[in-house]
Amino acid sequence: MNMEVKKHRTKAWLISFMSIAIVLSACSGQNGSTDNGQSKSSSVESGTTARNEPKGAIADPLGKYDPPIEVSFVRNLSDVVENNVLGVLKGETFEDNRWTRLFKDQLGINIKNNWVVKGNDTSEQYLQKLNVTIASGDIPDFMPVNSTQLKQLADAGQIEDMTALYQHYASPDLKRIMSQEGTAPFDAATFNGKLMAIPQVDSSIESAMFIWIRTDWLQKLGLKPPKTMADVQAISKAFADNDPDGNGKKDTFGLGVTKTLWGGAMGLEGFMAGYKAYPNKWVEGSSGKLAYGSVQPEVKKALQALQSMFKNGELDQEFGIKDGGKVSEQVAAGKIGMEYGEQWNSIWPLQLNRNKDPNAQWQAFPIVSETGETPKVPLRFNTVKFFAVKKGAKHPEAVIKMFNLFYEKNWGKTAEFDNYYAPPEAESVWQLSPVNPSPTKKNVEAFRAIDAARKSGNFSALTGEAKTIQGKIEAYHSGSKDGFALWGWERIYGPEGSEGVVDQYDKNNQFLQDKFVGAPTPTMVERKSTLEKLQNETFTKIIMGAPIDDFDKFVQDWAKLGGEQMSKEVNDWYATIKK
Repeated sequence: MNMEVKKHRTKAWLISFMSIAIVLSACSGQNGSTDNGQSKSSSVESGTTARNEPKGAIADPLGKYDPPIEVSFVRNLSDVVENNVLGVLKGETFEDNRWTRLFKDQLGINIKNNWVVKGNDTSEQYLQKLNVTIASGDIPDFMPVNSTQLKQLADAGQIEDMTALYQHYASPDLKRIMSQEGTAPFDAATFNGKLMAIPQVDSSIESAMFIWIRTDWLQKLGLKPPKTMADVQAISKAFADNDPDGNGKKDTFGLGVTKTLWGGAMGLEGFMAGYKAYPNKWVEGSSGKLAYGSVQPEVKKALQALQSMFKNGELDQEFGIKDGGKVSEQVAAGKIGMEYGEQWNSIWPLQLNRNKDPNAQWQAFPIVSETGETPKVPLRFNTVKFFAVKKGAKHPEAVIKMFNLFYEKNWGKTAEFDNYYAPPEAESVWQLSPVNPSPTKKNVEAFRAIDAARKSGNFSALTGEAKTIQGKIEAYHSGSKDGFALWGWERIYGPEGSEGVVDQYDKNNQFLQDKFVGAPTPTMVERKSTLEKLQNETFTKIIMGAPIDDFDKFVQDWAKLGGEQMSKEVNDWYATIKK
């Protein structure tokens, strides 16, 4: 499950969250309909040169260079890889390991790291080092960059046009999995009709929201799972008023919310979507232009509902000063009965509650709408890493061939999942590879395989990730001490698991992608953080009782303080993508 922790958390919460994220990172999909995984604008012909034409063995997506070649990277070494992978494997280092040997033996590619920074690839130290490298002009052959850095490199003419190279060298399997997110990842890497980097497509489907509810409380109070937002509010009120923990005190809350308002656990995206409100997302309106979800009138209605819940005591009266770590403590203590979050929430924070109270039971339910009609499920665009190739690199296609091999050895016909992706002793060994493409629907596909085996009563055909996950579910059902800690996995992949809801979302075509996937616009760079602060402060104050019409003033201020110009820039970008 490949899931990165990216946002707004205190150090204590981040540590807990990161440990889950790495485990679940072996698990990450969205609908795609293109044949080759490229965007409409990046599918144009782009002057294939003689040096970019495939020759000999290298024309094969998995063909070997003879004599071998050397390619350079810049990389980060995370604590998880250093301690939980290299710390337990014998005879392997960051520079010499099963992945570097595989690339050498099967592709004839020797990997050289120009530098390695300890820490995550979102750490300040790593990003600073990367920015200095870009500014110096002394860049490696292949460099993982974010959207801002990619635009900088493309504008400066420092990197190769990869349009024709991707068409020539990407294997059919790679093109198939890279298209599972639709065109968005390629749109993000396309400038002036040219594909300027290979996107490491990361699953947006895994940011889908669910309503996680304590079903033991539902049963105790004689309630049924929600079908409408009115049901959600009724459950919330009952959890706050009707003493579901049986201690004779009014000390429980209906809905858990953090001070940041948004996020993969205890956030409000799923609640807002119940009112067709999509804050922090760019959505396409009836005019065909993009509009910012946070300033649409539907948000006002959602805020009014939350204000009513706060007034009724269904929300913690101090939620505005509590981060995820603090709210997770309330969850663990059995004081919260419902929260909106992503598919992994059963592992954190809900497992904390289960550890303290073995009778506590949680289940993920689909988000619901105000009217009862099938709601759209907003997704976060998660592709944030792009492999840029230095202008003039001798073998620009080599990075694509590495992508091909990474997929093949984990999900292809010659896959050795237990050796190259997640062996029992080091489940994050896949991170030793400089490139980590994965099928964005692989988690829900693993669920489908497990569910089919469960219904047939025959698990013998399970392979790879599905087999590994089923082992965790069986360990949980064994009742062993170690198995107890795997309750969270059963709540994801079991018969009532969150991935079963993902399966439902996917088949119902419920996903709503953020439509803006480009690099930050000039006004975003200058004003976005200020506008986000204004938004979150206003929303929090309204929930806590400020006049609801303060939302209208926020919309006006947002436009004046940069939102109007930002919208223009976003739509200028969107016009180039729609050509």
